[in-house]
Amino acid sequence: MLPLNIFKSCDILLPYNADMQRWAVIACDQFTSDAAYWQRVRAFAGDAPSAIHLILPEAELGSEGEAAAVAAINETMLSYLNGDIFAVYPNSYIYVERTLQNGSVRPGLVGAVDLEAYDYRPGSESAVRATEKTVLERIPPRQRVRRDASIELPHVLMLCDDDEKKLIEHITAIRHTLPMLYDFDLMEGGGHITGWLVSGNVAMDFDRRLEAYTAAVPGKYNDLAGAPVVLAVGDGNHSLATAKSCYEELKHANPNLDLSDHPARYALVELENIHDVSQGFEPIHRIITHTDAEKLLADLQAICTEDGFAVDFVVGLRKGTLHLDRSRGELAVAMLQTFLDDWLAQNPGEIDYIHGDSEVCDLARQENAVGFLLPPMAKHELFRGVISGGVLPRKTFSMGHAREKRYYLEGRKIK
Repeated sequence: MLPLNIFKSCDILLPYNADMQRWAVIACDQFTSDAAYWQRVRAFAGDAPSAIHLILPEAELGSEGEAAAVAAINETMLSYLNGDIFAVYPNSYIYVERTLQNGSVRPGLVGAVDLEAYDYRPGSESAVRATEKTVLERIPPRQRVRRDASIELPHVLMLCDDDEKKLIEHITAIRHTLPMLYDFDLMEGGGHITGWLVSGNVAMDFDRRLEAYTAAVPGKYNDLAGAPVVLAVGDGNHSLATAKSCYEELKHANPNLDLSDHPARYALVELENIHDVSQGFEPIHRIITHTDAEKLLADLQAICTEDGFAVDFVVGLRKGTLHLDRSRGELAVAMLQTFLDDWLAQNPGEIDYIHGDSEVCDLARQENAVGFLLPPMAKHELFRGVISGGVLPRKTFSMGHAREKRYYLEGRKIK
């Protein structure tokens, strides 16, 4: 039996009477090699209330000043909570519309996901699951930032597989009847964002719809052997895994304490529908260099059939198509990545992950190289791939461009 209340309303913090363009800051795991980006953000925010004073960009993780920076963040969080910075919206969701660079509008709903229902480990059968493999080494540095924090700011994007569009789209239809909370342009070319308060009867109606959606999930995937997934992490999984790890630490340190309603049990996320027209899934191609391309292609024939998944390859100026055996899995990228991982463990070669078709073709022109052009992943394949094969291989797909990632905006007390 799947738990029904894995995503719920909560007490949400928003800055009161602040310059929202200075407040909202892009996810910390972006522009990790671009120190100038973060310098511009700090200069633009100045001393004004801003999320940049409450987060540590990953570009600065492991630096000599990390410990002092984390201490300053925790102190600033407390000063914001004790000062006249935040308005509190109790038992609420926030409906969000993000206008992207191409002009499309991406709707979402900010709320709290139950970390008891989430497990990022491979082989998990939890209702909330990671889509790609979690790199465990990336969690401890993030724990150092979150462990003593009194506020969380989310950049996690959670996905539902709502092809009937009964959850978020119902709120879209009535958004102009709701109180508007913010409406502004995001800094650094992040597009535009608008948010409306979802509370009272509208929130309860969403809860009922989510319960019905959850109850129907097992029947939706009854042709697959794996445990069904209700929600999947589309972006920000390492941050969500950090929240889970800190919560598990708290449970371990307090074995006799009832934590069933503790704020650390939940994490603030934005829920989006994978089937919304604004959700663009871009393939991430593979290039193998310093390798024996012909041997690789010959060995790859072992997992090919005449009518399998079509994957194009490029060697020099030569192009061709392979057909990967559909009986081996739900996703072509998963089969190819598994093969390449095993093959490269026994043969020379270096793998890289490339977004553009032309870039792959250019790289494949060098000696001892082969490129693979993967087809776009159909939206209905994501949940099915996670259910049937566990977490997907790294670099399976990309959700939008760097400046389209979530900005820190809403917050929640976690202590």
